[in-house]
Amino acid sequence: MSLSILLSYILLGFTLAAPIGPVNSARLDKGIKNGFWHAWIVGVGSMIADGVFMLMVYLGMVHFLEVFIVQVFLWLFGAFILIYSGVESIFSANSLALADSRGRDSLFKCFLTGFIMSITSPLSILFWLGIYGSVLAKTAQVNGTESLLVYSSMIFLGLMLWDLIVAGLTTGFRKFLSLNSLRGISILSGLTLIGFGLYFGYQGITALL
Repeated sequence: MSLSILLSYILLGFTLAAPIGPVNSARLDKGIKNGFWHAWIVGVGSMIADGVFMLMVYLGMVHFLEVFIVQVFLWLFGAFILIYSGVESIFSANSLALADSRGRDSLFKCFLTGFIMSITSPLSILFWLGIYGSVLAKTAQVNGTESLLVYSSMIFLGLMLWDLIVAGLTTGFRKFLSLNSLRGISILSGLTLIGFGLYFGYQGITALL
C-alpha cells in the first residue's frame, strides 16, 4: 500500500466534492453570510450523508435505492428542500446586514441543510453508486477486499479537506465584500438552488407520468 496510491484516493475524494452543486452553493451562501463554522458545518452534514451512501454501497444495500417509489420520493422531496432553501436565501438577502449577518443561522440548521440536501439528492446517489461503486469494484479486484476500508477512509479525508478549504475561502472573501455584494451572492445562490430544485422536480414528475 504505497503513499502515492493513498494520495490518489484522497485526491479522488477531493475532486468528488468539488463540482458546484446544491451543497456547495449552500455552503458558500452560509459561509459568506455567517462565517467559517456555518460553512464548515454544512459540509459536515453533507459528508455524513456521503458516508451513509458509501456505507450502503459497501454493504451492498444499493438495491433499496433502485426501488421506483424510493427514487420518485427522493426526486420530489429533494426538489422541495432545494426550492425552499433557495427562496429562503433570496428573501433573507433583503434583510441582510454586515453587522448582524454573522450568526443569523444556527449551526444545527446549517448541519441539517447540508445533510438533507445530500441525502435526498438523486444526483448524489447516482454519483456515489457510479463513482464509488466502480472504485470499490476496481480496488477489490486489484488490491483485495482487505484494503477497501483504508481506501474508503482516504476518499472521506479528501471530502473533509475540501470542506475546510471552502469554509476558509468563504471567511476570507467575506472580509472584502460589501453589503450589496453579500446580497447579490445570496440571491445568486438562492436562484441556483431553485434551479436545481426545479430540475429535480421535473425528473420526479416525469418519472411518475
